Amino acid sequence: MSDADARTPAQIEADIKRRRDQLADTLDEIGVRVHPKTIVGDAKAKVAASVDNSLGRAYVGANRFVSDVRGQLVSADGSPRIERIVPVALVAVGLVGLLVVSSRRRGR
Repeated sequence: MSDADARTPAQIEADIKRRRDQLADTLDEIGVRVHPKTIVGDAKAKVAASVDNSLGRAYVGANRFVSDVRGQLVSADGSPRIERIVPVALVAVGLVGLLVVSSRRRGR
């Protein structure tokens, strides 16, 4: 006789009850996973994580750009590099002037 044949009716009933409880727990878990609120909450969490990641990368990129520009316009001791600042300022003033002239022509 095998172990399965040697079980008493009470042991078999206890095994059936245990398996029924496990199945009920599994079904409850599936119900929670497929509930619309759970699905929406998971989707929101994924989007939030993606946005956080994107914003973090954007911040690092912007910070690196500002540091690079600062390194070009300021010397190691912190003093401004006039030979580099003046041309940048002239280009900026020229671009603003072009934008003003362009907007006035469109307004006519």
